[in-house]
Amino acid sequence: MKKRSNFSGKLGFVMSAAASAVGLGNLWRFPYLAAKYGGGTFLLVYLILMVTFGFTLMVGEIGIGRKTGLSVISAYKKLDKRFAFIGIISAFVPALILPYYSVIGGWVCKYTAVFLAGGGTEAVQDGFFTGFITSSVSPLMWFALFVLLTSVIVIMGVEKGIEKCSKIMMPVLIILSIIIAAYGLTTEGALEGLKYYITPDLSKLTAKTVLAALGQLFYSMSLAMGVMVTYGSYMKKETNIESSIRHIELFDTGIAFLAGLMIVPAVYAFSGGDQSALSAGPGLMFITLPKIFNNMAFGGIIGFMFFILVLFAALTSSVSLMETVVSMVQDKLKASRKVATVAVGLFTFALGVPSSLGFGVWSGVSWMGMSILDMFDFISNSILMPLVALMTCLFIGYVIKPSAIVDEVEANGEVFKSKKSFVFITKYIAPIGIVAILISFVAAGLGFLQW
Repeated sequence: MKKRSNFSGKLGFVMSAAASAVGLGNLWRFPYLAAKYGGGTFLLVYLILMVTFGFTLMVGEIGIGRKTGLSVISAYKKLDKRFAFIGIISAFVPALILPYYSVIGGWVCKYTAVFLAGGGTEAVQDGFFTGFITSSVSPLMWFALFVLLTSVIVIMGVEKGIEKCSKIMMPVLIILSIIIAAYGLTTEGALEGLKYYITPDLSKLTAKTVLAALGQLFYSMSLAMGVMVTYGSYMKKETNIESSIRHIELFDTGIAFLAGLMIVPAVYAFSGGDQSALSAGPGLMFITLPKIFNNMAFGGIIGFMFFILVLFAALTSSVSLMETVVSMVQDKLKASRKVATVAVGLFTFALGVPSSLGFGVWSGVSWMGMSILDMFDFISNSILMPLVALMTCLFIGYVIKPSAIVDEVEANGEVFKSKKSFVFITKYIAPIGIVAILISFVAAGLGFLQW
């Protein structure tokens, strides 16, 4: 049997897992959720949930991966054949997310190229973004380029491809984030936005704030999509799981916080304190921010740096998603990495085409009022991810028992400092929270709840 690939050590694992966690969810979703749900209040709630709820889920997934040494579709089966279906359902999540995520990655490629060519003024024109995504050929070309870039990194393998690229991209991400955030704070009126972003106001604390922060954990930490199970399967036994996850949390939260510093104060100042401008979803990145860059000194350079940062973040996450699917294909079909990656790349492009054309020639195709891309997003993020997380908690808490994961964490004589909280949250707190997320997400998707 061919020896399974491994990360070179703790640094390689932490950088790769953190790079997976840092993606578009951090760079545009986190800031607009923070703005929408009370700024510093959301930040405080998210931080508390990250070190408790998020930590627990990540320990469970990485523990399953390293204990079995298998991809997500086989890992649950190895631990208990009766629950192999959890791995099968998990496998659908990255397979559904990767295509439409890559479509958005193609948009980022387009904007990076526009700012590189000095076309920042062109990008702020009314209708530029809409005109681009509703055309047929151009979005598909940029989408194909993004899939190609992702595939090349994955073909290079775990240590030479994913780990090496992550070690380069993560420091660049951090440096660019600091530079852009610092520059953005010099904008007139930005300090008021900074105050709103970092100052908690507990009077604004609501159930929706907590649920929104819980939901963001899935995006931010690459949870419930098979990624951490896969990366855990590449983790060496001598690497400390608990301390590695604490470092991943530090990177992930740090980048999310910096993303907020880059975006919230600048947009707050630009909009005159209008919080609705911060809740624009994808439009925040592709419509509002280019206008802000256009009104800044050296805005063309800052805009290019920003979209390079976003492109790197998008790539690190798409690589982890593709690697998860490639790993499953290799395990099940015994295919070589190159063959598996090419097959997954072609599948990604084929499944992503409807999401791309769904804003143009196929815009008439919808489901419950959602575009094709939004439909895939709803199924994967609002239904499958909470469902997988819930089943994983119940599986660990009541089937294989928490001791199975605790033993894996404490391999080689390591002490699991958070053992008691891990067991308690896994068995009692996490299932309740995830059920609340699942119900609220589905209700919102069906139009019964307004977020």
